[in-house]
Amino acid sequence: MVVESNPVQATTGEKYTIRRKVFKVFGASFHVYGPDRQVVGYCRQKAFRLREDIRLYTGPDMGEELLRLNARNIIDFSATYDVSLPTGERLGSLRRKGMRSSFVRDSWLVFDENDNQAATITETGSAAMLRRYVDLVAILSPQRYEVKRSSDGAVLARFRQHFNPWVFRLGVSIDADDPVLDELVILGAACLIAAIEGREYRR
Repeated sequence: MVVESNPVQATTGEKYTIRRKVFKVFGASFHVYGPDRQVVGYCRQKAFRLREDIRLYTGPDMGEELLRLNARNIIDFSATYDVSLPTGERLGSLRRKGMRSSFVRDSWLVFDENDNQAATITETGSAAMLRRYVDLVAILSPQRYEVKRSSDGAVLARFRQHFNPWVFRLGVSIDADDPVLDELVILGAACLIAAIEGREYRR
């Protein structure tokens, strides 16, 4: 496995750390680290595509593909992204609540492979709405998310953006296993949020 020269130490309790440089002209790419500071994934977002296409590989050499995230439509305010294996097998999908995410706080619906709603992803914290209108708040108040199971509200995972004006870094903690929702869908959701929020982070 190829390891980045400057490995990242995961914060206690976080299983994955997604890290990307803020200043990148075309497209986006970021590394996914495990708790042992080793690269367990490398995500590549292609530039100049009308339809979002994000690929997660096992390492920066992109020798083995692990996961795909593809937008269903070219233009979709409440975008839906399919999470699939390289074989084409769909693990689930992610749908962003467009209006709420743009003006109030980021919110997503998570569906299993049969299109049944399995979980929600919601931005937490009192500064969520202010981040959309005040740049200083966006810089000084990193985002946090909770992934909750739809059936009983149990917290399955948490995403936490670390404060750093030069590097976008998102920590992922897995709080509970779910018999329906594959952990790769949760990791895919974190990568998708890192791609979207990373673009907004460098405004």
